[in-house]
Amino acid sequence: MAVYLHNLPAVAKKKKRRGRGIGSHGAKSGRGMKGQKSRAGYSSRAGFEGGQTPLYQRLPKGRGTKQTFSSQVVKPAMITLKSLNNFKDGDIVGPGALAKKNLINKKARAVKLIGSGKMELKVTVRVHQVTEQAKAAVEGAGGKIEIIKAQVE
Repeated sequence: MAVYLHNLPAVAKKKKRRGRGIGSHGAKSGRGMKGQKSRAGYSSRAGFEGGQTPLYQRLPKGRGTKQTFSSQVVKPAMITLKSLNNFKDGDIVGPGALAKKNLINKKARAVKLIGSGKMELKVTVRVHQVTEQAKAAVEGAGGKIEIIKAQVE
């Protein structure tokens, strides 16, 4: 294979060792004249600007602009069995019907039925999540549970 500019092999180059006496690159050993960088043991942290206030401190902090994983998790609106007794026998209870009765926020993206209280009506409940105790109570009263998928925005 021919060697061209675009496919030249990498050449291993030895790093210059600074500060090893008069024989290595002149009296100043390649470090220039005086100053912090010419001294032995010098190291600078990333973002150091020589004592000037660094850029990351001069910029505003930008609160509230970063999306974290916890802000993307859908937290369901909780509904108790007791609140389902506000409906009539045979009704279909879903997020829309619950919002109309002001039992959940209209913007709630998920609804979870929890089993606190007594179930007295035979209703069909459409929710995103349900506890085992609540499911048993609704089905024991002759109703049905339908699990619906949460909206992803």
